Amino acid sequence: MQTFRRLLMTLWCALLCLNVHAQTPVASVPQVDLPRYVGKWFEIASFPMFFQRKCTGNTTAEYARNSDGSVAVTNRCDTETGPIQANGKATVVDGTGNAQLKVSFFWPFRADYWVIGLDPDYRWAVVGNPNRNYLWVLSRTPVLAPELLERALQSAKAQGFDLSQLRYTVQNATP
Repeated sequence: MQTFRRLLMTLWCALLCLNVHAQTPVASVPQVDLPRYVGKWFEIASFPMFFQRKCTGNTTAEYARNSDGSVAVTNRCDTETGPIQANGKATVVDGTGNAQLKVSFFWPFRADYWVIGLDPDYRWAVVGNPNRNYLWVLSRTPVLAPELLERALQSAKAQGFDLSQLRYTVQNATP
């Protein structure tokens, strides 16, 4: 009976520890300098997403400031039948240092876009969301040096993202 109680207590503690880890909130970086962030980014890796299911490679995201302060979003990728493009609009969430945005590709639906990792020189960025279902590793160049990729991946792993879901993107594009 004593062994059974210890087993139950151990299982309970293990579940409690897992629950505490799962409850640790995702945090965005403290500040994003939007004029430095806008421009073209190459997708290095991402979690498989339904809306990217036809993409076979050369996935990019391009951001530009709109006159109303929002950010124009243009996502592109190659498919088996040719390139496709999706246009959206992102708005900064107040009080987040420009690190959290809401992006919409069709009204009225909006999704969280949080910059959770960012190279000091803006060579790479890691974008996720609070429930850890989305993750993108972005780079200013089609190929990210291994040491920079490792830093980017560590920023996601440190926040509890399951990197075993990561799918690497084929990039044949030029900057």
